[in-house]
Amino acid sequence: MILTILSTVAQFGVSVNYNMVDYLPKNSPSMQAMELMEEEFDEPVENTRVMIQDISVTEALSYKEDLDSIEGVTNVMWLDDVIDLKVPLEMADSNTVETYYQERSALFSVTIEEGYEVEATDAIYDLIGEENAVAGEAVNTAVSQKMAGSESMYAAALLVPIIILILVLSTTSWVEPVFFLTAIGVSVLINLGTNIFIGEVSFVTQSVAPILQLAVSLDYAIFLLHSFSDYRKEVSDPKEAMLLAMKRSFPAIIASASTTFFGFTALTFMDFGIGADLGLNLLKGILLSFLSVMIFLPALTLMFYHWIDRTQHRPFVPDFKGIGKRVMKFRIPSLIFVILIIVPAFLAQSETSFIYGTGEHPENTRAGQDARAIQKEFGKNMPMVLLVPEGDRAKEEELVRELESLPLVSSVISYVNMVSPAIPPAYLEESITESFYSENYARITLYTETDAEGDEAFSLIEKIKETTDNYYEETHMLGESVTLYDMKNIVQEDNRLVNILTVVTVALVLLLTFRSISIPVVLLVTIQASVWINLSFPYFMDTSLVYVGYLLISTIQLAATVDYAILFTENYNHLRKEMPALKAIKKTIDDKIFAIFVSAAILSSVGFILWITSSNPIVSSIGLLLGRGALLAFLMVVFVLPALLVIFDRVIKRTTWKANFYKEEK
Repeated sequence: MILTILSTVAQFGVSVNYNMVDYLPKNSPSMQAMELMEEEFDEPVENTRVMIQDISVTEALSYKEDLDSIEGVTNVMWLDDVIDLKVPLEMADSNTVETYYQERSALFSVTIEEGYEVEATDAIYDLIGEENAVAGEAVNTAVSQKMAGSESMYAAALLVPIIILILVLSTTSWVEPVFFLTAIGVSVLINLGTNIFIGEVSFVTQSVAPILQLAVSLDYAIFLLHSFSDYRKEVSDPKEAMLLAMKRSFPAIIASASTTFFGFTALTFMDFGIGADLGLNLLKGILLSFLSVMIFLPALTLMFYHWIDRTQHRPFVPDFKGIGKRVMKFRIPSLIFVILIIVPAFLAQSETSFIYGTGEHPENTRAGQDARAIQKEFGKNMPMVLLVPEGDRAKEEELVRELESLPLVSSVISYVNMVSPAIPPAYLEESITESFYSENYARITLYTETDAEGDEAFSLIEKIKETTDNYYEETHMLGESVTLYDMKNIVQEDNRLVNILTVVTVALVLLLTFRSISIPVVLLVTIQASVWINLSFPYFMDTSLVYVGYLLISTIQLAATVDYAILFTENYNHLRKEMPALKAIKKTIDDKIFAIFVSAAILSSVGFILWITSSNPIVSSIGLLLGRGALLAFLMVVFVLPALLVIFDRVIKRTTWKANFYKEEK
């Protein structure tokens, strides 16, 4: 309890990082380009667009000064930075003018310093009012930061009563659910507090890890207290009953914790830091939950077991005897159905279209409405920066001319087309040249008519890179689109590695648990099929899926729901030593269907509540996939796994060490 109190206080000292870019590997091209530009140039890439409507050029210049004076705003760029406003606008290049000013609407390119996103965007909102608009990376970060805390509290407020209701229905004591939640709640708080030694966590970890830890490890407490309740009926001494319960439930708890632990270990091998950050937190969480259930919960229960006795109530759920017989009538249709859909599901989940960033904000939010308003007025305008070796003005001019001719490139800003290739930079004031040249590099800014990501944006990046490489051996690119392009390449590599590691580590745990070659295959096929079916939904519904969610859920669903299959198969193996396969499987369904349903209902509730309450597309997509995945895993374990165990009974018998299956008399 002392450790819990200290951890509760310590968690407030853990900072949360809302910038996905920080989790790219340091050796990725866009990160190297970003570091290089910070060394060479004072001005970073703009990350915010501010649109103010119904104003004159003079008023726009006044607003520019006001924007520039806001704390956290390091640079504001507008029309006066690219053309001489003393010359009538009608005589200037119309494309250049319309990029910044059209129909009395002004569009400012603003750079907000990292760490000031919330304060700066709030100040901009106060300055421009409700009728004008702000959009960009800094806004996305600010929205995520503002919503994360309140949404986590909202999710917890919805989730805890639902979990208590499910647990009350599954037990015969009003107090027992409190013991479950206290044991796991303590481990969640300690896990949050120990993050102080890491320093900071990602917003995905902060939003997902505590709730996921609760849902995944609640089973450990349920296993122990159900065994304790059973032994209380056999022995009078509560301490002896607890010792017997710990001994009996330990194999199931250690097997369940091990598959989840080693499954989550795969996440820590990701190059993309958010996966590794979440993986580390979940590993700590599973270990702490295991220790809490095996050390803290027995002590708590033995101190207050009288409360359990005094708050007994009749079972609310009817006996499930006979349901196994009904379920097994569907074993052949269930198996045929899964065989028919498993190949299309596998192919569909690999063809899903993905979002690699945070995606679009919902239309009912100000951020979503502002982004659409700016796009409607000024179109798509994604900034991108090129760094090329400085010195050859003729080559630079030729490159800029070719870049300007590329489809979807709306404008290019460089020294050679904004000033003049004929004027040596040394003849001009530093204030004019510093944004274009450093000692070693020339900076060229492009504006593209694409979204931040997608096939169109990524193809254009490849075309720009190919064009630039024709002129220079050393080139560097950066910007939101370039970062997402790198992210795409990195997380796709991560996906292959993480999936292989997850399957291999879980298979090894199952191999040791069941001492069988065939049982791990049957269990993994069952759960992996539910993962493929789950991930195929976006393809068939023609919706894009946030890739980070896809990447994490393929590991999380397998690691978290394979426990259902373990619990089911352990019970079946025990009964199979005493009776024929069909009889054993029917009794296993009768005995375990409700326990598995309780576990699946809790995990599914966690997922769907994350989906409903989170405005962050990454957290929301993880929630939806988790909620749906838990239900699919439950259906597969109840309807498909029994059919596979019966069909492959002889194979399992021959490939399991000391199977000792019941032999029917001939």
